[in-house]
Amino acid sequence: MKPFRLAIFASGSGSNAEAIMKFFEHHAIIEVALIISNKENAGVIEKAKQFDVKSLLINKEAFYQSRAVLQILQSHGISHIVLAGFLLLVPDYLIKAYPDKIINIHPSLLPKFGGKGMYGMHVHRAVITAKENESGLTIHLVNEHFDDGEILLQVKCAIETNDSAETLAKKVLQLEHKHYPRVIADWVGHS
Repeated sequence: MKPFRLAIFASGSGSNAEAIMKFFEHHAIIEVALIISNKENAGVIEKAKQFDVKSLLINKEAFYQSRAVLQILQSHGISHIVLAGFLLLVPDYLIKAYPDKIINIHPSLLPKFGGKGMYGMHVHRAVITAKENESGLTIHLVNEHFDDGEILLQVKCAIETNDSAETLAKKVLQLEHKHYPRVIADWVGHS
């Protein structure tokens, strides 16, 4: 067992989780040990199988009303939690159990276009509607509020006049896949 074990929380297709699992597949001291999803049909579960990473399904009520998720994380020796398109607010008990050990990626330049309900295409549509000249990604530590923790990295991309929410989403996703695994490695190595 490697000294640093990641749990990735994801609700969707899992493209960021896949990039992270690929990046750490042969890493010397960091491994992805667990995928946790709150969506039964999330694509991330299939991606976990491809990398022989155990996945677990949680329901919203149990996530907030019990400490079962914390017990699961501890039983798997999880040292850090990575949010990769996870749509639920992390409960206070997990933040206290993993202080500065939970990281998130958001598809805008926070504090713009962040907060409850601002995820995925909702963000990109809002950015295009606001006629912004640039967007990008923000990687930050997680606290008790949506998209509010200490910022570790922001990467910008220009928005062209012919960009749509869909083309912007593709640009930002490419940046996410390029930068998130590297930032996770630096963050784990310094925590």
